[in-house]
Amino acid sequence: MTNQKDGSGEDVHSYVLVTGANGGLGYAICCRLIDEFVLTRPSSHSLRLVITTRDKAKSHDTIARLKDHIFRTRKHHKVHEKTPLVAKIYLQAEQVDLCRLVSVQTLARRLLHSLPKLDTVILNAGYGGFTGVDWPLAIWAILTNFPYSVTYPTFKVSGVGDTTAPQVWDASLSTTQQEQPALGDVFCSNVFGHYLLVHGIASLLSNSSTTPGRILWVGSLEAYESTFSTSDIQGLSSSSAYESSKRLTDILALSSTLPSTQPFVRQFLPPAANHRPPRQYVAHPGICATNIVPLHWILVYIMTAAFYLARWIGSPWHTVTAYKGACAPVWLALVSQEELDAIEEKEGAGKWGSGVNNRGEERVLRTEVQGWGVGGSVGDNVGLPKRRRPREVLDLSNEGRERFELLGRECWQSMERLRQEWEDLLREDDD
Repeated sequence: MTNQKDGSGEDVHSYVLVTGANGGLGYAICCRLIDEFVLTRPSSHSLRLVITTRDKAKSHDTIARLKDHIFRTRKHHKVHEKTPLVAKIYLQAEQVDLCRLVSVQTLARRLLHSLPKLDTVILNAGYGGFTGVDWPLAIWAILTNFPYSVTYPTFKVSGVGDTTAPQVWDASLSTTQQEQPALGDVFCSNVFGHYLLVHGIASLLSNSSTTPGRILWVGSLEAYESTFSTSDIQGLSSSSAYESSKRLTDILALSSTLPSTQPFVRQFLPPAANHRPPRQYVAHPGICATNIVPLHWILVYIMTAAFYLARWIGSPWHTVTAYKGACAPVWLALVSQEELDAIEEKEGAGKWGSGVNNRGEERVLRTEVQGWGVGGSVGDNVGLPKRRRPREVLDLSNEGRERFELLGRECWQSMERLRQEWEDLLREDDD
């Protein structure tokens, strides 16, 4: 498929990449993307959905399930047979291990040769690094502080200092003798692997003929300010590596258009002649009942019941199911650039969240970020309902906003330094 436009000047072919698509939120994003594309786009438009999984077996299984979903969508919505969905939706499977940088670079090269462009990249794949739950703390928190404790939990137990396998292998040395910089596995899976991939396919994101390409980082409500430190950007010394990585995701996305970060953002996404640079956004799925924390199946049922109860008594963030959690990422992928620009022109760049009312009806909600507020403007979080904000968050001040911008510049500088360091090491290994 090449770039073609309909009578309104809109490109009729859309290309979307979703990482970590074989289960949970990633698979739900793919299903919801198909559903909403079919229902909102003219019959002349088509979608190429590129999914990534870690191996071919998972790819084959995911493609088979998505084809079944396409068939059910056609039957449920009674799509006219003259416009079969198989002619509107093209599925392409790719494999990548985000904790192996060579695998990431290989995928980037494949995509550069197989696709003419990418309109949206949804960076969903990730790893929690959780090893269990601090049950005494969890029970006390749930009994004394519900539903807040199941919205912003602090009782999950994580590994500390876990790193990826050696990225550059010297055959003359044993595994324990391999000398190279440490690379945190949660950091690499959630942030750095994606970061390297997007840099490698930046030209595809710049090739859209009508709107800038979109980079959608999938964040979390658990992106607590207290878990992140620029002195440990990978979270190697942190007991909250997952939360630290999600805080970094917020910082990178929200600061990506600030003047102070532009020298580094332009290195990450080199400008292309006659094309608007890709835009970066962050969205989160609310609170979903997924398997990111290892739990016995009985405890999964209890957790899910607790989430439904939290929703019923007023929590706006307990989407519970992954399909409802996919609401905000899919909306960001499909909304027109004009509408999105108009919202951010009025309200500022922000973090988009999947929310629900107590009947489970989905909606997209602006989400407060510590140090940024709702839209990066002092006073924009004043009056925000208490149930939509962490208790530790203070109303945004000028000083807090300035600190966030400095933090953004420092994080972008560190990420670019790390990218260049690893690309040099991988280049030397090739030589």
